[in-house]
Amino acid sequence: MNPNRAEDTEPDEHARLAYYRREFAQTATEDAAELVARVLADPDRAMASGAVCEYLDRRAAELLTGPEFPAWRRELASAAAADDFAGRRGPKDPSARSRAAQRTMAASTLRQSSPGSGCSAAASVSDR
Repeated sequence: MNPNRAEDTEPDEHARLAYYRREFAQTATEDAAELVARVLADPDRAMASGAVCEYLDRRAAELLTGPEFPAWRRELASAAAADDFAGRRGPKDPSARSRAAQRTMAASTLRQSSPGSGCSAAASVSDR
């Protein structure tokens, strides 16, 4: 990257956001709370909060129906509480887990049913 060319210069916060995204993608679950705390200490609070929320959303979706979700949720909710926005957005809704499990079960049941009954179910919902 040539710092003398304006089109090649990336604002510092963009470079840090890209770095944080890579760090979150590579971090082990047990190290995530420490990384969240480190990112939330960044001077650009909006960027840091956005990076943390992006990670929390992605990781919660991956872990939601697994057995490790409750412990991860407790640990990360505490770490994210250091930031108002991330704290409110943090993984704290235990009922989301049961809703996700119900959706997974419903989709699985529909896939296992005969093709005709799936079409009938879809038609009855769309007729309402």
